[in-house]
Amino acid sequence: MENTFGIPLIPDNEEERLAKLRSLHLLDTHREEGTFKHIAAMAARVFKVPIALVNLVDREYVHAKGSSGMPEPLSSVPRGTSLCSLAVLRSDTTVFENALAEPCLLANPLVTGGLGLRFYAAAPLTTMDGFNIGALCLVDREPREFSEDDRRALESLASVVMESIERGTT
Repeated sequence: MENTFGIPLIPDNEEERLAKLRSLHLLDTHREEGTFKHIAAMAARVFKVPIALVNLVDREYVHAKGSSGMPEPLSSVPRGTSLCSLAVLRSDTTVFENALAEPCLLANPLVTGGLGLRFYAAAPLTTMDGFNIGALCLVDREPREFSEDDRRALESLASVVMESIERGTT
C-alpha cells in the first residue's frame, strides 16, 4: 500500500480490527446508507463545514458510507491517502486545524491536490469491544479552530453512528 503520510498506518491489532469490521457486514452494503448519510449531513450543518463523511477503513481502501458536500460521489479512497487511516490509530479525536502546518500531510494529494483540504477532524468509530473500524470526519478547505466542546460533540455523533451499526439499524 502506498503511504503518503510517512508514518506507520497499520495498528497492532489490524487483523482483529478487520475481522470485526467484516463481521458487521457493512462493506457489502450500498455506499450511501440512510442513517450514515443523515448523520454526515447533520455533522456538516452543526460544525458548519462543507464536507462531512462516515468512513470505514478496510485493508486497502477507506469506504465512504455516508457523505455530505462531496463535489462528486466518492465510494472509496486508497488507505494510504485517506486521513481516516490516521484517525483509526487513535482512541481520541484526530484534529488538523491547518493541514499545511502538518509535516505528515504535505505529500498528501487531498491536501496538495484539487480538494485543497486544510482542516480535518475525525472521531473514531469504536466498537463496544474496542476496535476502531472507521471515523466520522469533518473537512474544510479553510483552516479553522476546533475546541474541546467541538471534540466532545463530534465524539457524541460518532457514538450515534456506532450505536446504529451495532444495533443493525443503518
